Amino acid sequence: MMAPKGKKHCVRTLPPDVLNNLPENIVDEILIRLPLRDAVRTSILSKKWRYNWCRIPQLTLDQALWKTKKDLTYITSNFTKIIYHILTLHVGPITKFTLCIPNLEGCPNLDNLMYFLSRNVIKHLVLRLPRGNPYKLPSSFFVCLQLGHLTLKNCLILPPPTFKGFDRLTSLKLYNVSISSKLLESLISHSPLLEQLVLQISGLSDIIEINAPMLRSFDFTGNIRCICFKSIPFLAKLSLTKENYVEEKCNIAKLFEPLIALEHLHLNDTFFFAGAGEVPTRLPFNLNFVKHLCISSICLFVLEEVSFALCLLRSFPCLQYVEIKVEAGDGNDIPALECLEVEQFSDVSFNHLREVKLIRTNGTIREMQLMKLLLAKSPVLVRILIEPCLVEDSATVKILAEVKKFQRASPKAEVVCKLQ
Repeated sequence: MMAPKGKKHCVRTLPPDVLNNLPENIVDEILIRLPLRDAVRTSILSKKWRYNWCRIPQLTLDQALWKTKKDLTYITSNFTKIIYHILTLHVGPITKFTLCIPNLEGCPNLDNLMYFLSRNVIKHLVLRLPRGNPYKLPSSFFVCLQLGHLTLKNCLILPPPTFKGFDRLTSLKLYNVSISSKLLESLISHSPLLEQLVLQISGLSDIIEINAPMLRSFDFTGNIRCICFKSIPFLAKLSLTKENYVEEKCNIAKLFEPLIALEHLHLNDTFFFAGAGEVPTRLPFNLNFVKHLCISSICLFVLEEVSFALCLLRSFPCLQYVEIKVEAGDGNDIPALECLEVEQFSDVSFNHLREVKLIRTNGTIREMQLMKLLLAKSPVLVRILIEPCLVEDSATVKILAEVKKFQRASPKAEVVCKLQ
């Protein structure tokens, strides 16, 4: 396309020294947004840019930094060289540091790195280390008192007697970390600003108390006997997964009573409540803020599991969304089937329930009874989404045909089947 007559065609070009005249804060913002490998490469742009990367306050090191297609060996050696260059060339504070080396063969000695970070006002630390023998955190780690965000994987936490905790932590995530129950309790209770807590720890077996007055989100995976919530007035999101069965009677009412602000509850299985004894029909109190309930594993043939799920449904009067993953099972537990009868809910109505998702259904009597119950007692229900585990389409069609016969409290309610 030709330029209009009488007008010169202008091409806008940047002044040749524009890169050298950028303010330092703009340069830092550019470098922070680049992978560290690319940030270091900017040193070839000009003499002024040669050492700009050395003052980046946020560093992320992972194996992509030193592992290339041409060099699939000497990974540990390359890692050591990079750490050495950072220790010798970096100037200024490092407020955020991420080290992700889960596939490295063995954990290198990181003590010098930890000492360096402890002297650089570190506020956000992520250590995802290789499996095997956990890395014992050195004494220098426990003087990083400015920490606000801490993520550790495959570490051993054994603090000196003088350690009192990180009182500025707002986020704590521990994965496969070796720590005693008593120390874990102390670490949490001495973090008064803690808002997010993630624990994926298999080595715990005792009961632990959670005392965190500002906590808003808690995700636990492990084989602990029981969890006791103390002061958690703002906890809104809770996810619990018990990896192995540990026989311990858990008082359901006592567990849920402190959860006055709970909005989202995710139970990956019902092991937490195995051995709880007789499950109440409903809790002695209502949790009026719960809107989202997800149970990722439930066997509708087991009375205890069915009773527990129905107890929660009765005790969450403002529930809006329910997701249930059904586990395969067999048996002829008549009481479990009777619990699902609509007549058992004559005094209950799910007045706010709008959507239900049922996963891995195969059309058993109990699954059909559960759908019948939810349709009959949910006046504002919009949809039940079924994700069957059946292979034959004809079986799915049969389920839908049967469900169409069920009475519906909501004229807008529809049942939708999502084929695999």
